[in-house]
Amino acid sequence: MSPYDRDKLNKLEDLKSKLFNKNYEPKIEHRDIFPHFQKMDVVDTWAEKENSGPDFREKFFMKTSMFKKFFIFSIVFFVLALGYAAYMFFGNSNSVSNDNIDIAVLSNAFTSGGEEYPLLLEITNKNSSPLELVDLVIEYPKSSESTLTSDNEHLRVSLGTIPAGGVKNENVKFVLYGEQGSTRPIKISLEYRVEGSNAIFIKDKTYEVSISSTPINLSVDAPNEASANQDINLNVKATLNSTKPVSNMLLKMDYPIGFQFTSATPAPSIGNNVWYLGDLAPGAEHSIAIVGRMIDVFDGEEKVFRAWSGSQSTEDKSQIGVVFNSLEHPVMIKKSSIDAKLVINGVTNSEYAVDTKTPIQGLIHWTNNLETKINNLKITAKISGNAVNRKTITAGDGFYDSSQDTITWDKNSQDKFAEVNPNDSGDVSFSFSPTALFSASGGLVSSPTANIDISITGEQAQGGGVVTELGNKQSRVIKIISDVGLSNKALYYSGYFKNSGPIPPKVGQKTTYTIVWSLSNTANNISKAQVHSVLPSWVRFVGPISPATEDLVYNPSTKEIVWNIGGIPSGTGITGSGRDVSFQIELTPSLSQVGLTPTIINDATLTGHDDFANVDIRVNKSSLNTRLLNDASFPSDGSDVVE
Repeated sequence: MSPYDRDKLNKLEDLKSKLFNKNYEPKIEHRDIFPHFQKMDVVDTWAEKENSGPDFREKFFMKTSMFKKFFIFSIVFFVLALGYAAYMFFGNSNSVSNDNIDIAVLSNAFTSGGEEYPLLLEITNKNSSPLELVDLVIEYPKSSESTLTSDNEHLRVSLGTIPAGGVKNENVKFVLYGEQGSTRPIKISLEYRVEGSNAIFIKDKTYEVSISSTPINLSVDAPNEASANQDINLNVKATLNSTKPVSNMLLKMDYPIGFQFTSATPAPSIGNNVWYLGDLAPGAEHSIAIVGRMIDVFDGEEKVFRAWSGSQSTEDKSQIGVVFNSLEHPVMIKKSSIDAKLVINGVTNSEYAVDTKTPIQGLIHWTNNLETKINNLKITAKISGNAVNRKTITAGDGFYDSSQDTITWDKNSQDKFAEVNPNDSGDVSFSFSPTALFSASGGLVSSPTANIDISITGEQAQGGGVVTELGNKQSRVIKIISDVGLSNKALYYSGYFKNSGPIPPKVGQKTTYTIVWSLSNTANNISKAQVHSVLPSWVRFVGPISPATEDLVYNPSTKEIVWNIGGIPSGTGITGSGRDVSFQIELTPSLSQVGLTPTIINDATLTGHDDFANVDIRVNKSSLNTRLLNDASFPSDGSDVVE
């Protein structure tokens, strides 16, 4: 090892011992390796330049880095920009603030509904710049709505230029509607521009106006309480309160769920709740009397009737375009003291439909809802209508008076009716059958119905010998479904088409048959009528169709035949001409059918809708085979397949 290496190693070992020796204290030596410069005095003023050595500014810029130069430049630029912005904000004559624009409303805060309301505005420009291309925009509710919506009325008035410090007065007239005491919001907007800018600025203000009176006064005279299944009378009155005539006025009633409309005087113009009042002169008055009944309601429910009045919509004649007034009338449902519920064939619906072959079974369930006794309970059922077979009426335990068409149950037929205890209940029953809808003597029955009106009465003893009469009523309308007939016939020797092939049919040989479908209908018009049938796999549809105008369609993939009939008027095939369609099919028997009478067309089904009874109808006819019972010339041995 060289002396140099040994010296280096010794130094390393020495350094290691120092590092791991806890008693070692480092020796700090100060060495000044930097050159020493002559101390310079700092000059106090530029005037001491001669005594300060080199030029101070030159030394300053020489010693300042580029970063410091950029930083100083940025500070200077920021100060200048801030000063310019302050000048533009406080000193520029074109600056405008919305806070310096005042919109004052000088009009009354109330008006009569339907009358012209003058909105007088004073607009003051307190800015030091003029407002240019100024537009005044007024928004207000279109009808009697209490809030502004997307369907507001808009008025726009051009005001031109409002100079700095200037005042502009404007009077805008329009009509507000609403209920008496309600308020209507008015949104006032000022749109303007300033010199040197294309931007549009907006100043808004909302003002509310109270409706002191309405153009049409509405009143509803009706009870505040009602019981289920009892008649309720509403008298609605509309009076024009405006000093100017109005045109095309409507009155509309919204009925609550559970209200069954019975009648109205005068009769409604549209549906059962819209009356066309026409043109009204100042002071004109219209009264409408509505009769109905609350059904399917419960004790403690609140039902609300609402009347609307206004001008007729130009788009929908049954709707109010601009509402002038509206009024609500709540009715509280209370349990009746005595109750009678009518059930027809197990159904409690207010309207019920049944065909002529179904007997009508009626059941009346009565209840004493009081906490006291009821004396002399009496139930009466009046049965009427042009579809009632009076000879079939049975009264059960009651008495049927044919002169009055009424059945009565009282203490003479029901001993317990003399005194009915609290919460007692029971049933009485009756039955009858619908009449035929057509007879040679009476002709065709139009709109066949059976009406059942029941009433229950009783007496409640009060203190001091006072007796209170109690009562309740209920009605049902039974509509009779029209007798729709569908006949299907298979022919060979007769019919519209000439048929071919062996009779009786032979294996492997083709025989054609004519199928005839015929329709009949009694009382009610039938709509959306169709006849469906399907051919067996061994039968082929041949056609043609007669009459050719009939819409009969055959689907080869499903072998389905559909006759699209449409409407079947009442009296079709009875008092009026019938309707039928004929088409041809082809049978090719197989050995497996020898000695049999194979089916040549499957069951036919007629479907449709009875427009009066408001029910769907369905008539099924059985399939037809090779035994042609409707062909007078068909031989008795012509039906079984032979080889």
